[in-house]
Amino acid sequence: MMISTKGRYALRVMIDIAEHQHDGYIPLKEIAARQEISEKYLEAIVKSLVKERYLQGLRGKSGGYRLTRSPEEYTVGSILRLTEGGLVPVNCQGLSEEGQCGRSADCPTFPLWKGLEDVINQYLDSITLAELLPPEEKAPCQCTDKDLSLIHISEPTRRS
Repeated sequence: MMISTKGRYALRVMIDIAEHQHDGYIPLKEIAARQEISEKYLEAIVKSLVKERYLQGLRGKSGGYRLTRSPEEYTVGSILRLTEGGLVPVNCQGLSEEGQCGRSADCPTFPLWKGLEDVINQYLDSITLAELLPPEEKAPCQCTDKDLSLIHISEPTRRS
């Protein structure tokens, strides 16, 4: 299974918007510039994210896109399934939502592919958008000399 460019870019867009969500609506032009992705290509990706209510768009001068939920509420699996149309590891009709393969009950490899699909989905559903955000810069230490005096460091004892 390979994740397409569309799926990878959708994930990058969602991370970018989550990272800048405190700036209000984020213009697609800014996202495209930061991610070095064609704005035209991103339009199609964002359109599907808006349609499924992953993003909210606002037109006009101060328009752009923003998340409809907090980053903790989006999973990587849900974003990729939306853009990829599923995450099946092989082209097996029994694994599709329609499940119309008449051989799946007797197919010796079906349990293998079904197990792999389950592992992929469980893994990708266990990671949230929030977990992919870059860590915020740590604030400088606000320790005082008084705080440091509470730490007792003893010298090692010497043995003869």
